[in-house]
Amino acid sequence: MGNTFGRIFRITTYGESHGKALGVTIDGCPAGIEINEDFIAAELARRRPGQSKITTQRQEADAFEILSGVFEGKSTGTPIHINIPNQDQRSKDYSHIADKYRPSHADYTYQEKYGIRDYRGGGRSSARETVARVAAGAIAKLFLKHYQIETKAYVSQVGNLALSKPYTDLNLDLTEDNIVRCPDPIMADQMIALIDQTRLDRDTIGGVVSAVITGVPVGIGEPVFEKLHATLGAAMLSINAVKGFEYGSGFEGVKMKGSEHNDAFIKNEKGISTTTNHSGGIQGGISNGEDIYFRVAFKPVATIMQDQNSVNEAGESVTVTGKGRHDPCVVPRAVPIVEAMAALVIADYLLISRLNKL
Repeated sequence: MGNTFGRIFRITTYGESHGKALGVTIDGCPAGIEINEDFIAAELARRRPGQSKITTQRQEADAFEILSGVFEGKSTGTPIHINIPNQDQRSKDYSHIADKYRPSHADYTYQEKYGIRDYRGGGRSSARETVARVAAGAIAKLFLKHYQIETKAYVSQVGNLALSKPYTDLNLDLTEDNIVRCPDPIMADQMIALIDQTRLDRDTIGGVVSAVITGVPVGIGEPVFEKLHATLGAAMLSINAVKGFEYGSGFEGVKMKGSEHNDAFIKNEKGISTTTNHSGGIQGGISNGEDIYFRVAFKPVATIMQDQNSVNEAGESVTVTGKGRHDPCVVPRAVPIVEAMAALVIADYLLISRLNKL
């Protein structure tokens, strides 16, 4: 249970951090979509561990194999299965916590829920599971490309270092020009220095990934319990280490009066649009044709290279020693994950909207 996401464009992921492989089955992808394997590989490379000094040094090529659902380079309309073997497991790095509960990890909750847990890197609870989401998200992006819909994300905050500019004042094409994935070069250098110092201090730090979805037509979303922003929030909150989601004006909107916050409608060459976009492109849970933008908050990575007090399975006090290869800050590698989940949500709702108009 809980391994499947979506209703029509539906994915099921599988695999553990130190198992033989991870992967995903994508059901509901329409036939005839050109499946560009180079694009999928590029998306996986953006999430790949070991890509810079400010990420985990685990070395995974994240080479993948499409086992079904594609013929002569195009989707067939049948389930697409993508398998991604693990190559650089060091399970012995986790033998010292086989019976210990790491602070702020899923060790204790998994043990209580299932009566058994894979302690090697957290097993199924590991962020390594997101490699399957990025692979599926790449397929969703290829589908959305036919509708000129695009999802872009970037790092907007690390610790107390935060961009003050809205996405409309940034050149998002610069996002991939630096290892922290911040489109502001000056702020990027400061963020990199902060993450690197945190790493040297054997600690971790959190941050924020901001995202924008452009090209979404009016009318995508479902009332009442399947509002578009509600599903986007669920998608983002399902990502490891996410602690918060806000869209549009978000929490800052509470500082405004209704006369300031309301988005006035106007008629122009595009049709009907709004003069402002405090709604974040969604009203009544349905897209209004404006950009959909949101922010996702990530906590500091729970594994730190310091000794911490905890208990073992017998309830005895123990010391958990930091060991293994881990990100000092997750947000640089989270950018493609946020994009992937956003693409999966929009692809699903786009197909649902087709049914609504039959």
